[in-house]
Amino acid sequence: MKRTELNLAVQLGLVRTAGGKDPGRWRVARSEVERLQAAHGFPEALRGRVKLVGTSAGADLMGITRDRFTKLARLGFLVPAKFYINRYRAMVWLYLADDVRQFAEANAALLSGKAPVTLRTRLGAGEDRRARNWRERHCSHLLRLAQGPWEGAAVTASMLDAAQVMDLVPDPYERAYLNRLRPEAPGLPGGPDSPTAQAAARVLLADDPDEIRWLCTTLVLGLAEARKRHPAPRPGDPPPLPP
Repeated sequence: MKRTELNLAVQLGLVRTAGGKDPGRWRVARSEVERLQAAHGFPEALRGRVKLVGTSAGADLMGITRDRFTKLARLGFLVPAKFYINRYRAMVWLYLADDVRQFAEANAALLSGKAPVTLRTRLGAGEDRRARNWRERHCSHLLRLAQGPWEGAAVTASMLDAAQVMDLVPDPYERAYLNRLRPEAPGLPGGPDSPTAQAAARVLLADDPDEIRWLCTTLVLGLAEARKRHPAPRPGDPPPLPP
């Protein structure tokens, strides 16, 4: 399998991982590799489960127009699994082909005819849940990989802006520790100051008020649990014991 396919399989929980030596790193145990290789249809069956489609291919799978597909995604019915920035610096969303097929099979009424008034009203108000839904999926994946409460708190903090984190975490040593444990951003071409990275920043940080409130509450609760485990290290402290 390609590295990108394996990464997505891990995100979806299709491949079990163990923590690596470095925060945010993971490895696949030999026993898990053997389990996967013994599965019927490997590797093509697993590849099929992580197959991604864009708007055009997704619309074709569902037998609808690109415009209708985009509207369904904006309303949150289809959850992006990945994104990239194209050469025009536009966001391109990718979806699991399995998700698209399953939605089409279960929601035939939304594939033709006029959409319900409530949905048209939400679209008219500018609703677009694609970025938020991607973040929720990505956050769940990172929390599954977290090796302890400090790592989990770092995941939550990574989706808030610096000012919000400073308000919630006034201790500079705790903020530094969270930053050290911060998960790596999805791989994108160019450096952190590149136009691509700047465009992606819109997706990586929460911007919905309800989402921000949930993340803030989760961070406060996560920090309370982390502090019970061990305090954030200070200069000269021995390294904390592994979880």
